[in-house]
Amino acid sequence: MKKKIFSLATFILLLSCIGASTRGTGSLLWRISGNGLEQPSYLFGTHHLVPVSFLDSVSGVKDVFENTAQTVGELDMSDMAQMQMQIMGESTMPTGVAYDSLLSPEEVALLDSTLARLMGVGLGQLGTLKPALLSNLISVTLYQKYYPSLSSGASLDQYFQEEALKRAHPVIGLETTEDQIHLLLNAQTLERQAELLICMVKHPELLKEQMDELQAAYHAQDIDALYTLSVKELPDDPCPSSEEEKNALNKDRNEKWLEKLPAIMKEKSSFIAVGCLHLPGEEGLIKGLRKLGYRVEAVK
Repeated sequence: MKKKIFSLATFILLLSCIGASTRGTGSLLWRISGNGLEQPSYLFGTHHLVPVSFLDSVSGVKDVFENTAQTVGELDMSDMAQMQMQIMGESTMPTGVAYDSLLSPEEVALLDSTLARLMGVGLGQLGTLKPALLSNLISVTLYQKYYPSLSSGASLDQYFQEEALKRAHPVIGLETTEDQIHLLLNAQTLERQAELLICMVKHPELLKEQMDELQAAYHAQDIDALYTLSVKELPDDPCPSSEEEKNALNKDRNEKWLEKLPAIMKEKSSFIAVGCLHLPGEEGLIKGLRKLGYRVEAVK
């Protein structure tokens, strides 16, 4: 069980897509040129839980990958065992804190039964884990339940990095494991994490709806629909995120990446594979790169 938990948690670290105009492009793959680049680089939006076979439906992606000199991802995933050890070190509740101090007795019972149904074990075994980790474990487990034929094997992000290493190409991470662990497990208070966890458990239909919409938009390679999903707000959303929480996941990270990418692309032609929700929108990487002076065009 511990191995399963932290294998899932490694995928959870990839925090998105479980965020001139991009309208009407219908592309996940973008060519970056101009602004002094001797060779083009490419930007590809991944979904961290779809199978590698999805790439067969993306025209040109394997060709451009072969013609770049290095691969860039959210994380350098070359040492998965070390990443899992780091997750384990930050995943447990502080001494003296338990779920009965964060939730009502009825909510504790509901969470316990939900975990037992989905994971095979309840709070007796999982109750030392922080609420944010349980939220994401439930999400990934449900995704694998809803789409069993579409959620096996390596992630797209891991696949590209492994293929790069086979070709002796460098792999660069835009963030460290510590960066993502902080955002996942430590940026919110335990009280806020527990609030979002129990809200998700009480409203599983909303999670299923979001998964279905994301799945359809991604497989259609519809970047407009992906952007709409990333900013969608339900009129009576029982589990709303704050503006600060939304910015932490996408906007703030995109700004940091846009500071790093020019030097990375200038050094070598790069294949940049990051979560698909980082691409579209006013604060996305496509428009951000254009504002820096690059020509960014959809590859069809």
